[in-house]
Amino acid sequence: MRFAASPAGDPELRRLAAGTLLVAFRGTTAPGWILRELESGLGGVTLFGFNISDPAQLAALTARLRTAGDPVVSLDEEGGDVTRLAYHTGSPYPGNAALGVVDDVALTRQVYRAIGEELAGCGVNLDMAPDADVNTADDNPVIGTRAFGDDPLLVARHTVAAVEGLQSARVAACVKHFPGHGATRQDSHLEIPLVDADLDLLHAREFTPFRAAIDAGTQAIMTAHVRIPALTGEAPATLSSAALTELLRGEFGFKGVVITDALDMKAIAGSVGLVEGAVLSLAAGSDLLCLGPLPTYDDVRQIIAGIMAAVGEGRLPVSRLEEAAERVARLLAWTRGPAEPGAETTGIGLTAARRAIRLHGSPGPLVNPLVVEVETPPTIAVGEVPWGFAEWLPQAEVVRVKPDAAAGPLLERAADRSLVVVVKDAHRSPAARAFVSALLAGRPDATVVEMGLPIWRPETAAYLATYGAARANAQAAAELLMPVS
Repeated sequence: MRFAASPAGDPELRRLAAGTLLVAFRGTTAPGWILRELESGLGGVTLFGFNISDPAQLAALTARLRTAGDPVVSLDEEGGDVTRLAYHTGSPYPGNAALGVVDDVALTRQVYRAIGEELAGCGVNLDMAPDADVNTADDNPVIGTRAFGDDPLLVARHTVAAVEGLQSARVAACVKHFPGHGATRQDSHLEIPLVDADLDLLHAREFTPFRAAIDAGTQAIMTAHVRIPALTGEAPATLSSAALTELLRGEFGFKGVVITDALDMKAIAGSVGLVEGAVLSLAAGSDLLCLGPLPTYDDVRQIIAGIMAAVGEGRLPVSRLEEAAERVARLLAWTRGPAEPGAETTGIGLTAARRAIRLHGSPGPLVNPLVVEVETPPTIAVGEVPWGFAEWLPQAEVVRVKPDAAAGPLLERAADRSLVVVVKDAHRSPAARAFVSALLAGRPDATVVEMGLPIWRPETAAYLATYGAARANAQAAAELLMPVS
């Protein structure tokens, strides 16, 4: 393809550059600039909770977007704690940790089929899921319940089931976060995390689920903004040709679309900047650049201009943009195919959540219970998604407190009553652990419900683990605590 002498004024080059971008916008209707850019070749959009009020509104929004172009319409719908469809209510599907502890790949496939059917019905054609990270770091601040577990083979078989479930509904799966974010102790939203492992360990642990997903035909893979010295040197994987071209394309043979994690995360935007991050990630082998929720239209225009300038300077071959366009076109063509016949999935989320619950000890019959929910700051990846028991235990008094609350007044309030203490990833909060310990010192007969990973297990009469804080997890736990006669 030949371009004008001045790349900055070349409309075809601009179309190619814009075609690599997945942009975001605020509100539940498409702003004019989004529609204009789609007409000019914009690759697509990434939707967030603030874009979605209900399925009918989302379907209308995606239909409007398609009047202006042929976009990739993407979002993060992992079930569990990371949800966009149910951001305002909590997800009816448990997340990966719950599915992993059940370890029934047919169930995982059904749950992701149900998610895929919902997305397809709303006009979403790419789900940035499943999470294929092997969560080996208990204090991982960004993965946790998003992972199927810490066993590479378990994670691999459930990643395959999730890919099959989503893609049977003709929604492209985007397996994340390559080459692996499960061994990190830093949050890539805030800095560049380190994975300090040699290549033998990486092949045995981090890479195993991704290779399985490739063999299963995943349409897309998302990069991780993590530094792995044995593989990427000083660069994060998103900017590393060793990771994306030599390993993922060359050694693993992946032929689908490579999508970056959000470039507005500080691991990229705070190090090389949005524009340079876009150029370097394309040069490294990415095809679609997820910009994240923060960049404005001005940022989008600057990124497009920066990509075009990099082509003109010889830093970015135009062939990379052409390859990216071809891969995205193939993905979009695949999404227009027919969905596979599937079994009935109504209620599958609650079924899965019920099977995931693990109870140690016996809560006994609850008498006029006081339910104390202990706040834990949410991770950036999860955000402020509703969680807790108020909806599901109307016969109980449910209070939510900060972990620095005084235990004494609550113990007095719980006198002659059953006490249930609810936490969410208590292992991440020393203050929450201290507060719960103070309550249990006065009420060793209390029931503790952990709605995150059950890493910290205090001594108590009954301990219930849900492996996630989705709406389905809360309903399943409430049924066990106070069965309806």
